[in-house]
Amino acid sequence: MIFPIGDDNTGRTVTPVVNYILIAINVLVFVFAQGLGGNDDFTYAFSTVPAEIVSGQDKVTPDRVERVLTPVGEQQMHIPGLKPTPFTVYITLLTSMFMHGSIAHIFGNMLFLWIFGDNLENVLGSVRYLGFYLICGLIASLAHVFMNMSGSDALVPSLGASGAISGVLGGYLLLFPGNRVKVILIRAITEVPAYVALGLWILLQVVSASGFLGEGAQQGGVAYAAHIGGFIAGLALIKIFAIGRGAGGARSAARA
Repeated sequence: MIFPIGDDNTGRTVTPVVNYILIAINVLVFVFAQGLGGNDDFTYAFSTVPAEIVSGQDKVTPDRVERVLTPVGEQQMHIPGLKPTPFTVYITLLTSMFMHGSIAHIFGNMLFLWIFGDNLENVLGSVRYLGFYLICGLIASLAHVFMNMSGSDALVPSLGASGAISGVLGGYLLLFPGNRVKVILIRAITEVPAYVALGLWILLQVVSASGFLGEGAQQGGVAYAAHIGGFIAGLALIKIFAIGRGAGGARSAARA
């Protein structure tokens, strides 16, 4: 297990205002709009549902109770149904990027955004960075929809900033492959190059999505297709967004 907790920011020259704002919006939405995850009406109205995006039609389903096996025996679990979306269902491709399923979910995502997003904003500038972030997030959501457009998973809602942040990680890997990243590795804190930390991360996503570890594309509530799609989008788009921004110099400095 490798978990990033910081990176080398010696080359940063600007305050990453947009990155801070993105983090603030995610936190505010989770706390106030989602009620720390307790507001099912909001969460299940504005999450991305593959069947809705494919058909263009809003889907509303009843709440249900299912029996599940737990370490302490069989228990009943309340599963909220899909709620009506007050606007076009396509808006959920955007709104879902600023919503999360739990405190652990938002903490992990915001930590990754805090660590890696500022470096990209420093290179791209605030406006380009915002566009890059949002486009990667939209592509990630569409990748998830494409992989779950039929079957029972088509009605499973998806939410989280993971896809957009995966795009940030892809861009970071391409621009700062040798940047030192501080990680927790087997109960020890050490530093490794970005290509090691992020390379292992995307490898885990691919392996998990393939089912090699006994997991499917969305097993355990993790939308691996969105992670992979966002990461690939970041790799493909970062050089385009960095045109004229001196990204090559930033990359060389980061390797030093």
